[in-house]
Amino acid sequence: MSFLRRRKGTDSSKSQNLRCNIVKEDEKNNLYESPRKESYNSKKWSCWDSCCWFIGFVCSVWWFLLLLYNTMPASIPQYVTEAIKGPLTDPPGVKLRKEGLTVNHPVVFVPGIVTGGLELWEGHQCAEGLFRKRLWGGSFGELYKRPLCWAQHMSLDNETGLDPPGIRVRPVSGLVAADYFAAGYFVWAVLIANLAQIGYEEKTMYMAAYDWRLSFQNTEVRDQTLSRIKSNIELMVATNGGKKVVVVPHSMGVLYFLHFMKWVEAPPPMGGGGGSEWCAKHIKAVMNIGGPFLGVPKSVSGLFSVEARDIAIARTFAPGFLDKDVFGLQTFQHLMRMTRTWDSTMSMIPKGGETIWGGLDWSPEGSSFNCGAKTLRNNSINNTDQIPNINLANMKNVNYGRIISFGKDVAEAHSSKIERVDLLQDSMKADMLANLTNCDIWIEYHDIGDHRIKAVADYKVYTAGSILDLLHFVSPKLMARGGAHFSYGIADNLDDPKYQHYKYWSNPLETKLPDAPDMEIYSMYGVGIPTERAYVYKVTTATDCSIPFQIDTSAEGGSEDSCLKGGVFSADGDETVPVLSAGLMAAKGWRGKTRFNPSGIPAYIREYSHAPPANLLEGRGTQSGAHVDIMGNFALIEDVIRVAAGATGKELGGDHVYSDIFKWAERINLQL
Repeated sequence: MSFLRRRKGTDSSKSQNLRCNIVKEDEKNNLYESPRKESYNSKKWSCWDSCCWFIGFVCSVWWFLLLLYNTMPASIPQYVTEAIKGPLTDPPGVKLRKEGLTVNHPVVFVPGIVTGGLELWEGHQCAEGLFRKRLWGGSFGELYKRPLCWAQHMSLDNETGLDPPGIRVRPVSGLVAADYFAAGYFVWAVLIANLAQIGYEEKTMYMAAYDWRLSFQNTEVRDQTLSRIKSNIELMVATNGGKKVVVVPHSMGVLYFLHFMKWVEAPPPMGGGGGSEWCAKHIKAVMNIGGPFLGVPKSVSGLFSVEARDIAIARTFAPGFLDKDVFGLQTFQHLMRMTRTWDSTMSMIPKGGETIWGGLDWSPEGSSFNCGAKTLRNNSINNTDQIPNINLANMKNVNYGRIISFGKDVAEAHSSKIERVDLLQDSMKADMLANLTNCDIWIEYHDIGDHRIKAVADYKVYTAGSILDLLHFVSPKLMARGGAHFSYGIADNLDDPKYQHYKYWSNPLETKLPDAPDMEIYSMYGVGIPTERAYVYKVTTATDCSIPFQIDTSAEGGSEDSCLKGGVFSADGDETVPVLSAGLMAAKGWRGKTRFNPSGIPAYIREYSHAPPANLLEGRGTQSGAHVDIMGNFALIEDVIRVAAGATGKELGGDHVYSDIFKWAERINLQL
């Protein structure tokens, strides 16, 4: 028993010692942990930390999915998609090959702005090692590695609009120039692949690549691009049994090819010397995709404040972030300085003034587009029964004619209630009041002074008729160069010799279509997507070195169906080009024999109602009407292949229209 008592006492003693040791250890740990906790709690999670983590997360997920997609067997995505949706429909090329269609007419692709690759042939010391490497397109690796050097080499000379001294950036050649914009982001690749299914190859397809930064005539002056396009088309016709080409321009490429058709007929030295019958002999059809024939309001906001809807929204999530000097970059200022040397951007300023785009209290569109309507999926290329019903009684009339308004109240008020201060008078008063602040990055806004900035806002409202005055006011160098290469009016008399100058050739309201009655012209574009049409602006309170104007993202329409969201008024279109710009010429200006179409070239409208992808496995969708994604639209691809294989517009079914473009055309007083 004594043994047991001793053993029990010993255990009790050990237990007490153990408890003491644990307590001491805990106290010791607390001594070490307390400073760490205080240090951790003292560090706050900043907005910058959130941005970094978010960007890192998005990039990691993107690269992981891309790696997964490229490493898995090709049958797996198809198997999963078929398990969810059922058997997949054949791509257009496979479908039409089964119908017996084969290669017939050669096809020429004309890419639009920013979608064509550009590579370096000569540069400054900072660009060492980049010879013939892509500066634009591909991975954009040099943008991240040496952004200031990249911006310097992507800029053109601010006086001539050509190469700066010691720099030569040139377009990539071949189909690879614009098949993909970046890894996994197709532009022309899907159309090319489907044409290949019926027998097309490089000898029957040609990518008319050009430097999309230059004015159209300067692509000939510097690179002889127009001459090369002429020679290649002549070669394709000669080597394919005399069969005429089918030309497929996209976006700004539509305007570029419109310029080409006038250039090729005009006598040298201004033109290509092909004569008035050249187009009739060499071109079967011009199938314009997403053509900004009459310009886009988005170009105005881009030139005015380097903004569009997406950038304006990004500014609200990270106020001031893009304007600040982050890692030595004042992003917006560098972007404005670079893009304002790209003369091609001025080709897309709205044309036709208030006659086309509307005035202070009217616009052709009125209120006939429901910005909150859900788009239904429509698998038929000839079925228009699934157009959503629009209750016009619940919709508010929109003053789309006011492309820029300073303040939501100004955008919605009747013109009689708006007090405006004359811009030109204020500009004369302000000539001697320039902004003398020293800024690291010079932009033209730094030369106009605070008084002139106030004068811009005091004018309140700008229509398509006064937008040119505004741009001349805030960017005189840019518009001086642009005035030598582009025009934005409506011709009174197209037989006037002045319209033989190249500055008018890309404006369909100031030029005639070729004398080619057997040729066909198509306007093909997406509809059903809210598209930027007008803007609500504000004057910023940022530093003197910032861009003084911003889209006012606080301006909202107040309802889900409102067309005013985030300071942007939307109308029907393909997310970039409004229907009014893409379709009006084919609906009215070129319909039948008119002064703009004296030979009566058949003009067709082919609209594609937007339907988003049903799931992530569809990628960017096969029924998309978005400006670039439409290049993968099966219905559009089928139309192109059928025409290339020999079909006519009548055999396609003629016009295929979802929008109210013909109603809007009736409201426009365009002399034909």
